[in-house]
Amino acid sequence: MQTEKLKIIPLGGLGEFGMNCLAVRWEDDIIVIDAGLMFPESELLGVDIVVPDITYLLENKQHVRAIVLTHGHEDHIGGLPWILSELKVPVYATEFTLAYVEGKLEEHELLDETELIEIAPKEKLSIGPFTIEPIRVTHSLVDCVALAIETPVGIVIHTGDFKIDLAPLDDKAFDLHTFAEYGQRGVLALLQDSTNVDRHGYTPSERAVRPRLEEIFSRTGKKLFFTCFSSSIYRIRIAMELARAHGRKVAVAGRSMVESVEIAQDLGYLDVPPGLLINPGQLRDFPPEQLMILISGTQGEPMSALSRAAVDNHRHAKVEAGDTVVLSSRIIPGNEKSIYRVIDHLFRRDANVIYDDGSNGLIHVSGHGSQEEMRLLINLVRPKYFIPIHGDYRNLRRHAGVAMETGAVDHAIVLEDGDVLELDSDDARKRDKVTAGRVLIDSGSSIDVVEDLVIRDRRILSEDGIVLAVLAINKRTGKVERAPELVMRGFGAADISDQARETVLKTLDGLSAEQKSDYGMVNEKVRVELKRLIQKSTGRRPLIMPVILEI
Repeated sequence: MQTEKLKIIPLGGLGEFGMNCLAVRWEDDIIVIDAGLMFPESELLGVDIVVPDITYLLENKQHVRAIVLTHGHEDHIGGLPWILSELKVPVYATEFTLAYVEGKLEEHELLDETELIEIAPKEKLSIGPFTIEPIRVTHSLVDCVALAIETPVGIVIHTGDFKIDLAPLDDKAFDLHTFAEYGQRGVLALLQDSTNVDRHGYTPSERAVRPRLEEIFSRTGKKLFFTCFSSSIYRIRIAMELARAHGRKVAVAGRSMVESVEIAQDLGYLDVPPGLLINPGQLRDFPPEQLMILISGTQGEPMSALSRAAVDNHRHAKVEAGDTVVLSSRIIPGNEKSIYRVIDHLFRRDANVIYDDGSNGLIHVSGHGSQEEMRLLINLVRPKYFIPIHGDYRNLRRHAGVAMETGAVDHAIVLEDGDVLELDSDDARKRDKVTAGRVLIDSGSSIDVVEDLVIRDRRILSEDGIVLAVLAINKRTGKVERAPELVMRGFGAADISDQARETVLKTLDGLSAEQKSDYGMVNEKVRVELKRLIQKSTGRRPLIMPVILEI
C-alpha cells in the first residue's frame, strides 16, 4: 500500500542506554542505523548481552536494504552478529568502525558471508530511495559520523554519538560547516544524542585531560598502570605520548587493548615510535620507573587484565607497593561494585590508585555533548521536527524541552522503542506500534537466546534454592523400588528433610497403578505437595524438580 509517508521506527536505544538501533522506511525500502547491544542489569542472571528485538525487520526482511553504522562502540555495533545471523544485508561504516566490525564478525564466523562497504565523510552514497552523506563528528572514539539522509519528503539528520570538539588530537574537527549548510537548505527532522542532556555548558575537549595526566606521570616514581576504555584511541595516544616524554617503555596488556592498539596503528591513528612498545614478557628487563602498562579492565570485568593484576594473578603485570594505577574512565552505572572491588584489591597491594580526580584536574572527559553543544547544533540545523534519541525516557523528555527552548524547532516528538513515526513536509505523528523490546543472549560457545522463563528460574534458584526429588519406580508394577532421595540446596531445609521424604511417599501411595504409569502426573503431584510443605514450613518457594528413574 502506498503511504507516501516516511517512517522512523526506533527498535532500541530510546528508553534505555545502549542497544541503539533505528529503522528508516520509505515505501518498500528500509535502512537500519546502528545495531548495538546493552550490557545486562544485575537481575538478568547469567545473561551476557542484551540486543534489540528485530521481529519487525525479520517480518520485512525482503525490504531491508542495509545497516549503516555511525561509529564503533559496542552500544552501536555489538548486536551485529545477532542481527546478521538472521538478516543477510550489507553493512556500511567508516574505515575504523569496519576494522572493529571485521574482528567481531570473524569471531562469530560471519565475516565471509557479510558484505562490508566503507564510507567516508562528505562522500555521498545511495541506498534505494535514500541518499546519505556521512558528516564528520567528534566523540570519544575516532572516525565517527552523523548521517544526513535525503528522503523523498525531506532531509533527516541522525547525529550518532557526538560532542563538539574543534581541536581533537587527530585534527579531524567536528564539521559544523556541513551541518550549517543543511540547515540553510532546510531539514525535516533532527535525531540528536540525548546522553548528556543533564549536563550544563560544554563538554571539555579530549586535550583537557593532558595537564593532570602530565602531572601524574611526572610524579610517579615506580611503574605506572594506565587503563581506559580500549576504544578511547585519543586517550591511549595521550598516554603513549606522555610515556615517551617521561622515558617510559609501554607494554600493552589485555586482549581488547591489544586489538585496539593494533588497529589504530594500522590505520594511522597511533604513531608509535620504534622502541616505545615492548612485549609484556619484557617488563622484568626494565626498572619500574621506566615502565607504563597500558591495561584493559576499566570496568572491573572479572577476568580482565587489570582485575587479574589486582589480585596478583597476571602472568606479567605485577602491581607492587608504590606503583601508580590510573583509571581514566567513567564508572558505567551498574558496574560500581566490580570497579570498587578491583580498586580495593589495588589499595591492598599498596598501590597509589587515581580514579576520581575531579578536584585536582581531569583524568577523564565525556564523549557526549552537553546542553550548550546540543543547542548549538539545533540552532545550526533548525529542523522542523526534533526527535531526541539515545537515553532513558527522562533524558528524551528533558532533551525535547531543551530543543523547544531554543526557538529553532517547530515540534519536538518523544518516541520510544517500537513507536512508528510517520512524517512528511506537512505533518508528523505517531501512527502505530511494532514489536520491540530486548532479546537476552547467553553467548557461551554459541549465540543462545535466554527466554524470560529461564531468567525466572535463575532468579528462583538464586533467591529460594532448589529441590531435587529422585524417584525409582518399577515401570511394570508401578511400585516405588526404594526410598526417594531428596537433594535440597539454597535454603534451611535440614529440619524438614524427613517430612519432605514422608510427603513424597504419601503422595506416591495415594496414586493408583495407572496414575503411577503416567510420569507427567507423578511429576506434577510430587512437585505440588513438596511446594505446599516447603512454603508452609520455611516460607520459601524453591525450584522443585522431580526426577523419575525407570527400573
